[in-house]
Amino acid sequence: MSGTLDSALETAIASAAQGGPPRLALALEHAVFPGGARVRPRLSLAVAHACGNGAPALALGAATAIELLHCASLVHDDLPCFDDAATRRGKPSVHRAFGQPLAVLAGDALIVMAFETLGRAAAEAPSRLAPMVVTLARAVGAADGLVAGQAWESEPSVPLDAYHQAKTGSLFSAATQLGAMAAGSDPTPWRHMGELLGGAYQVADDLLDAVAADGGKPTRRDEALNRPNAVARLGIETALDHLNRLVAQAVDSIPACPGRESLAALVLQIAQRLVPEPLRKSAA
Repeated sequence: MSGTLDSALETAIASAAQGGPPRLALALEHAVFPGGARVRPRLSLAVAHACGNGAPALALGAATAIELLHCASLVHDDLPCFDDAATRRGKPSVHRAFGQPLAVLAGDALIVMAFETLGRAAAEAPSRLAPMVVTLARAVGAADGLVAGQAWESEPSVPLDAYHQAKTGSLFSAATQLGAMAAGSDPTPWRHMGELLGGAYQVADDLLDAVAADGGKPTRRDEALNRPNAVARLGIETALDHLNRLVAQAVDSIPACPGRESLAALVLQIAQRLVPEPLRKSAA
């Protein structure tokens, strides 16, 4: 699955950058490869498979679009005006490697590329495209998507749950819904599962920020920037318990579908990797 996804990502970047500025093409590749765990697209493909996957090319296109949007959010999140992160995934962040102007443009290009990728893939099932585009757009929008999550950091008072749902939960929710939609299934029952997994992933990221020194990015940035953080609000042990509850609720919320058992196994497998290494013994 990961090989197929990486091939699709390579194709999307090559197609979008062909004939364009060479350094921008390099910045795009730097932003996407090598990837992290690719959790969101893996989840989307797994949901499509669990629902019967009647349009595999569309499912892959949706998963690719989700990962491109995630990578775009990381490029922008690392910029000096936000987190000012020097590293990402164990290497220099895009703005450190290519400068701020190209980092901004690379993030913008990845957003556009995501919707182009989804549009191209929809040739397999054109009638499904419009609602999928709306769902994806909402996941990155100003009301309760990635943009809202970033914007909450500029407000004087930040509600932690709304902040986490926008910054992380929105794209997880889109991943589960788009997987179902690509397969021709009703996305409504899948939304809550994505929100729960997004919440779990954000708590895990807060734990990583607090205790891990080898996560491929700077640590304790939330504390330095006075950002909302589950560990700061709950403490490490309670935050870890909260993460485990969210994962259990996500598994319980998987709708009835042909591949429910295999999907539940994948969710638990992903969850095991969420807990930062220094805390895994206490979580066992």
